[in-house]
Amino acid sequence: VTIQIPVYDRAFEGWNVTDNYYTQYIQKEFGDKYNVDVQFVAIGRTTEVTDYMQLLAADKAPDIIFHYDMPQALAYYSEGAMQELDLEELKNYAPTYYSNVGATVENYGKVDDKNYFFFGERPDAYNWVTLIRQDWIDQVGKEMPTNLTELNELFAAWRDAGLGNGGGSLVQNNFTYSYVFRNWPVDEKERALYSDLSIADLTWDATKEFLKNMNYQYNNNLIDKEFYLNTDAASTEADFVSGKSGVYSLYLSSNSTTISSLLKNDANAKVSILPLAAGTPEGKVPQSRAYWPFGMIMGINSNTSDEARRAIWMYLEWMSQPDNLFFLQNGVEGENYTLDADGLVQKVADFSGESMLSQNNNKDYWCLVVESAQYENEELNKKANILNWAPAGYEYLIEDAYTDYQANLQYATTDALFTSVIESVAENKATLNDLWKELYVECVMASEDKFEETYNSACERYLDSGYQQILDEKQKAIDAGAYTY
Repeated sequence: VTIQIPVYDRAFEGWNVTDNYYTQYIQKEFGDKYNVDVQFVAIGRTTEVTDYMQLLAADKAPDIIFHYDMPQALAYYSEGAMQELDLEELKNYAPTYYSNVGATVENYGKVDDKNYFFFGERPDAYNWVTLIRQDWIDQVGKEMPTNLTELNELFAAWRDAGLGNGGGSLVQNNFTYSYVFRNWPVDEKERALYSDLSIADLTWDATKEFLKNMNYQYNNNLIDKEFYLNTDAASTEADFVSGKSGVYSLYLSSNSTTISSLLKNDANAKVSILPLAAGTPEGKVPQSRAYWPFGMIMGINSNTSDEARRAIWMYLEWMSQPDNLFFLQNGVEGENYTLDADGLVQKVADFSGESMLSQNNNKDYWCLVVESAQYENEELNKKANILNWAPAGYEYLIEDAYTDYQANLQYATTDALFTSVIESVAENKATLNDLWKELYVECVMASEDKFEETYNSACERYLDSGYQQILDEKQKAIDAGAYTY
């Protein structure tokens, strides 16, 4: 039996995502033992949806269709890309895996009352961070900002001192920009209507406030005047490490090269975590999008055979065994790592041997079963997270990120999960995402006295191009109670 497993290609230099020490290990330890040919299919991390849609159209998509967020997973379902699942079969072939995520599968895996989705576990994570140049803050005699007004004042001080700007990139594909501009407490029906990871909520008041602030930042030279050219993480990171900007957001990991690259260009550079409150307008609370209790969302390709599907369940079961998962996450003891007295993995710095992990600790292989490495208690997990997420010497970044995460946890809430397909989202998503980029850049770049006029015109075009259709369909689902939190 041949199974094709998707794996994100993050363009790590020197890393062959489909053929390396660990894909070969998987073939030897799982595939050869069970007569399964395990093939990996590269899916571009920044071109994920396009890649999948092209592969699906050509009937060449892998056996697992995955995504990190439900709106897009539902879009794949609505295209007929996934087959209905037999949970008894899944329990039979993958009992360990099912014991870990079965309740989540049963609670959240249904669409139109039929089972289609299975999941990876999602323990708490707090390594999505925004780095800020602490040495620049010190240089202009400022303190860490505690709200948006103070942040803009800091950017102005950087501008006046001839330092860099507040950064900026093209907002696209992942729409979490407006949380700190929203009202608190959450109006659940309003949230269900507007908040959508895959479609920008241009006409919502929160987005208007976001754009108004960005328009102010643009017109006062507080952010990159060519922010719209930064269309991927690499270009935004390049601005940060070169000293053009003083702010950069990323998933931090122990082998991230962002800080080391920055130090090559400026040996005196210092970085801190920018707290969520720093981007929050006065009078608002530091809201954020909470994750659902699942990580990777997966379905089985509608063209996958019964035998291949069962082999996939066996693969998840094999990977769920602690020893196998530990090896994929850490590598070879004595080469990639050693164990300390507590049993915590101590990574060998700058290891570059044959069993070298990918730059995100091989996560793109084991994320099918869990979103982060776990130990048996919270204190060990915290220590492990620091080891896994903090470059050597920068442990304080993850400690500060944890403190900020805990401080704002009460304001982290999930989006609504619709239990029926909102078909107009899939129908209009591509058009609206392209139009959003055009309209929001126009709003940002308008003169301050023309902002209201530009924004109102943008809303009219956006609504007429399919967004009103989405709002109408969502409202019907909300009225019917076809959503949950």
